[in-house]
Amino acid sequence: MITEQQYQRLMKEHAKSGVLGTAAMKAGMHRETAAKYLAAGQGPQPEKRRGRRRPDPLTTIWAAAERLLNDAPELEAKALFEHLLAGGAAPEAQSALRTFQRRVLSWRRRHGPPKEVFFPQAREPGKSLQFDWTHAAELGVTIAGQKWEQLLCHAVLPYSNWEWAVPCRSESMLSMRTGLQGALWSLGGVPAKLQTDHSSTATHVLSRTTGERGFNVEYLALCRHLGLEACTINPACPHENGDVESANGHLKRRLATHLTLRGSREFADEAAFAAFVAAVCKAVNALRTVKVNEERIRLQPLPATRYPEADESCVRVSSFSTVRVKSCAYSVPAKLIGALVQVRITEAEVVVRYEGTEIVRYPRTIGHQARIDYRHIITSLARKPGAFAGYIYREELFPRPAFRQAYDELVRADEPKADRHYLKLLALAAERGEDEVAAALGAVLRAAGVPWPQEIEAALGAREPGVPVLAAFTPELHSYDALIAEVSA
Repeated sequence: MITEQQYQRLMKEHAKSGVLGTAAMKAGMHRETAAKYLAAGQGPQPEKRRGRRRPDPLTTIWAAAERLLNDAPELEAKALFEHLLAGGAAPEAQSALRTFQRRVLSWRRRHGPPKEVFFPQAREPGKSLQFDWTHAAELGVTIAGQKWEQLLCHAVLPYSNWEWAVPCRSESMLSMRTGLQGALWSLGGVPAKLQTDHSSTATHVLSRTTGERGFNVEYLALCRHLGLEACTINPACPHENGDVESANGHLKRRLATHLTLRGSREFADEAAFAAFVAAVCKAVNALRTVKVNEERIRLQPLPATRYPEADESCVRVSSFSTVRVKSCAYSVPAKLIGALVQVRITEAEVVVRYEGTEIVRYPRTIGHQARIDYRHIITSLARKPGAFAGYIYREELFPRPAFRQAYDELVRADEPKADRHYLKLLALAAERGEDEVAAALGAVLRAAGVPWPQEIEAALGAREPGVPVLAAFTPELHSYDALIAEVSA
C-alpha cells in the first residue's frame, strides 16, 4: 500500500505531464499500481480494524485490577498480577503477564496521576561548580593488597560537563579542601558559585533550636579564601544537584572500563590510584575542549595560595598512652604520657610531633577505629598481663595474621597463661623486629607446633653484638697554631 503523500505526488505529476510512467516514477511506485489508483480516483483507504482473534484472557481479573488501581495507582503491575492469580484466576490468565502489563500501562496513561516533569535548565559558562562525594567500593580497587572501600570527591561544571575527581577517605571538610582545590587548580580558575547538597555535615551545621541547616564556619572560610559564593539545594531535592549526581554514575562506569583495560585493579599506594583517576578525568575532559574554553575565559583567577589542607592542634597524651584525634585514638610512646604534643591531620594521615620532632605517623582511620602500636605500650602491658583480656584496643595488638594464629594456638595449649605467653612474643617483636618474629611464628605454625616464647627466641638465635660507639673527635687547635708559626718561620 502506498502512502497518502505518494498518492498526492502521483496526481500532481500526472496532471502536469499526462505521462503515466513519469508520474509513477516520481511518486515512487510501480506503473501498474499508479494506474490502479488513477483509475480508482482516490487514495489509499485506512484498513478496518480487525476484531479480537481470541477471547480476552484477562476477563476474570481485570475488573478487580481496576478497583485496586483506583485505590492505589502506584501498584506495580507484576506484583498486582501475581496477587490476582493467587485469588483463583482462570487458567487462560496464567500466561498473560505481558498483556496485563500493557493494559495497566494504558490504564495509567488514561486514569493515573500525572508523572513528575523535569525541566531542562539553561546553563551559563563559568557560573557554577557542583560538588559531591560518591562511594566507589564497587570498583574493586586494592591498594597494596588491601581492598579500597572509600569515596571519590567529585566536581563538575554543569555547562561543559568538565569534571575532576580525587579519592578520599571520608565525607569531611579535610577531603573537601583537598578535592575542591585539586579541581580548581586543574581547571585553572574559579567559577562564581559552589553548589553542594543540603545533607553533608562537612558543609552544614544543624541548629538544635530551629532544626534548620546552615553553612558551617569552616566551609564559609574556605569559600571566602577561594572567592566562591556558597550555594546549596533545597532539602530532599537531590535533582537540583543533578549534574554531579548523574556524573557520579558515569564517572564510576568510566573508571571501571579503564580498570578493565588496564588489566589490574591493584595499585601500589593511594597516590598511584589518585594519579590513575586524574588521568581518566583528563582524557574525558579533552573531549569537551570547546565548551571548557568558553568556561575558562569567564573564570576568576586562582588565589595566590591554597587554603590549608591540614588541621593542626595541640593535645595532651592521656594515661592510656594515646591521643584522640577526630574521635579516634592513636597511641604514642608511653614516656610522653601527660605531655602536650602537636598533631597535624590531613585527609590521608596523622602526624604527631613533640617539640618539633616527629614522634609517630599513622594513616587516617575510617570511622572510629583506633591505631595502637604495641611497641608503645608493651613494656607496661607485659608487667600487667591481666589487663590484656579486657583491653578495649585488644584487637589492635595483633599486628599480623601470624600473631593472631599464634595466640589461638597458645590458648588451645595453655589457656590460663596464654595472655602472658603472647605478651612475651609481642615484647620479643618489639625488641628483635616484627618481621623476624613473624617469620619464626610462621615456621612453627606450619609445622603444627605451639609457638612458645622461649622456642621462638631460641629460633631467632643469639642477638648480634651492637655496633661500638666511637667517641667524638675534638681537634686540638693549639697544635695548628704551632704548625702555622713553624711554617711562617
